[in-house]
Amino acid sequence: MMESAIQLQDFYFAYKKSDIVLHDININVRKGSFTVLAGPSGAGKTTLCKAMTGIVPYYMGGRYSGDVKVLGESTRGRRVSDIAMRVGFIMEDYESQLVSLTAGEEIAFSLLNHGFSAKEVAERTRKALEDVGLPGRESYQLDELSGGQRQRLLLAATLAVHPEIIVLDEPVSAMDPDGAISLYKLVYDIHKAYGTTIVAVEHRTDYLLPYVTDLIALKEGRVIASDSFEAAAPKMYADPELRCLLPSLWQVKLGLEERFGVDLGDWRSEQDALADLKTYKFERRAD
Repeated sequence: MMESAIQLQDFYFAYKKSDIVLHDININVRKGSFTVLAGPSGAGKTTLCKAMTGIVPYYMGGRYSGDVKVLGESTRGRRVSDIAMRVGFIMEDYESQLVSLTAGEEIAFSLLNHGFSAKEVAERTRKALEDVGLPGRESYQLDELSGGQRQRLLLAATLAVHPEIIVLDEPVSAMDPDGAISLYKLVYDIHKAYGTTIVAVEHRTDYLLPYVTDLIALKEGRVIASDSFEAAAPKMYADPELRCLLPSLWQVKLGLEERFGVDLGDWRSEQDALADLKTYKFERRAD
């Protein structure tokens, strides 16, 4: 069994003066996985991300029970800044996380806060910008960067700390399809190069189909499915409200399997689907 990156055990949470937002959450994010967190609006996805990073309940407050463990250690009693050394978090409103005037200063800010030397800051800044496709941009003003480049910069600032886990809360919500595809390809390249565990909240799961290994589905603050993508997808398909959040190809695949009683393959691209369907049609004609 793979080692856990993040575990939530019997976890309940409510913000101050609110009803319970997360109910009896029991999930295990496997170390080294590329996990997608899906669910309709209001399902509790952002709150769950904040629980994974210690922001709730330890920074924002609220009522809770149960436990959250990051890389085997409970977040209880730990500072959010200490957790951030191991878990990077990029929010949907990424612009609110940018605090500096230049790209180099933005990356250096978090590193200096964590006590790195000036030499180490310079090297990590250089490497992080290189990793996200912005080499040599240290002196660029933030307003000289496009929206997509600023998002890559925030990813660079997260990467520079060398976190073992990166949590992304709908990072491409403001991007066009080309920008979204490009950013997720970059995240996947980082995942493969460094073995970084990725947790991504995403409505448009088509973008993530080539990369996803595990899937967590939330509805009304409760876990509907939490497993490998192949095992969790049918559980999402069985719920009409969640079905539309599956990648389009898998909606077709699971629909065909249900209608015709066939067992189709692990579709990760249109080419996979076409090859599988041609084989199936050939076998049907041969009968």
